[in-house]
Amino acid sequence: MLYTPAFWTMALANLCITASFSAFFLLPLYILDHGGRQGDIGVIMGVFALASAVCRPWVAEMIDRIGRKRSYTIGAALMFVSPLLYLGLFDPLGAIYPLFLLLRALHGVGLAICFTAVFTYMADILPQERLNEGIGMFGVSGLLGVAIGPVLAETTLRHFGFDGLFLTAGGLALVALLIHLPLKESRPERSASTQATFFGLFRREKFIVVGLLSLLFGFGLAATGGFVAPLAEQRGLGFVSVYFFCYSGGAIAVRFVGGKLADHLGEKRILPYGIGLYMAGLFLLPLTYHQALLCLSGTLSGLGHGLLFPQLNTMAVRDEPAAVRGKATGIFTGSIDAGIFAGSLGLGYIGDWFGLNMLFVCAGLSMATAMILFRFRSSGTASSTKKVP
Repeated sequence: MLYTPAFWTMALANLCITASFSAFFLLPLYILDHGGRQGDIGVIMGVFALASAVCRPWVAEMIDRIGRKRSYTIGAALMFVSPLLYLGLFDPLGAIYPLFLLLRALHGVGLAICFTAVFTYMADILPQERLNEGIGMFGVSGLLGVAIGPVLAETTLRHFGFDGLFLTAGGLALVALLIHLPLKESRPERSASTQATFFGLFRREKFIVVGLLSLLFGFGLAATGGFVAPLAEQRGLGFVSVYFFCYSGGAIAVRFVGGKLADHLGEKRILPYGIGLYMAGLFLLPLTYHQALLCLSGTLSGLGHGLLFPQLNTMAVRDEPAAVRGKATGIFTGSIDAGIFAGSLGLGYIGDWFGLNMLFVCAGLSMATAMILFRFRSSGTASSTKKVP
């Protein structure tokens, strides 16, 4: 059975965690308000992703060792506490920079645990013959969170300032922490024959391809997550949250057909469309001087995200024993975070030196690179994207 009570409970928890995380898409406005520049946005947003990526081998091992639900509890607790700690930051950016970076790192570790644990949990409980569909539909909860988080954040920001934003993010994470506690653990029995290490899995060709594609996808995500708000502010495009609303709408809409198609045709048949759509959305942003184009860009990138994320996830865990799924999921999610870090840092300085237009062009080129890599990858990876009858 696909839609079990555990599915819906974790979907609601994931919605709340993702909404809490995506509320911080507006953090660049806080950075600029406290005297920062585009380069500072890149560093501060990037440290979050760097911490998520660096801790991923440890997180993946922990999830396979102590269990998915127990790990999720730890991550949700960090996601609750971290936004509240931002309330203590009052001084100009230069005076609080080291503390700010440390706090962003702690926040990133919390999200790394939550995302890796929850997708591993779902891989355990979903029927394997409907894995693309199940992961895709579960991912709708996260996409709703991406839509809801910035709207709530922008509304509270306008009425209550940045303190309201931080309290909203903390409250959302608290809901996730509380509602998942009654669930049973999905931890598999340990088996000596399947105890591959995190880096041991990375030596396999399938995981090299998944890791590189996820890295490049993450580079593109850094642009949409960290620099669309400054673009909208600079060009007077109105509510920036409309971009994220359209992004989520596109990603949700495609999930109703994308997962079923991928289960029947194989991930490798659908992935190029996801890459192409995400790339188109990024290349449209330099041309965006009206809110209608902002909506179109968000929709295109959202459609691409809606295809890319679940299929890369499925490629990582398909045919892997339960005892190493945490590590497999960790490679997928950790590579995305590594890409977000590289993108946040590199794109931030590109924005400072060459402007926002060139920033989004470079982000689009990362997806063009992903398309080339996918087209010319070794035929040996085809076995990881088998067709399911």
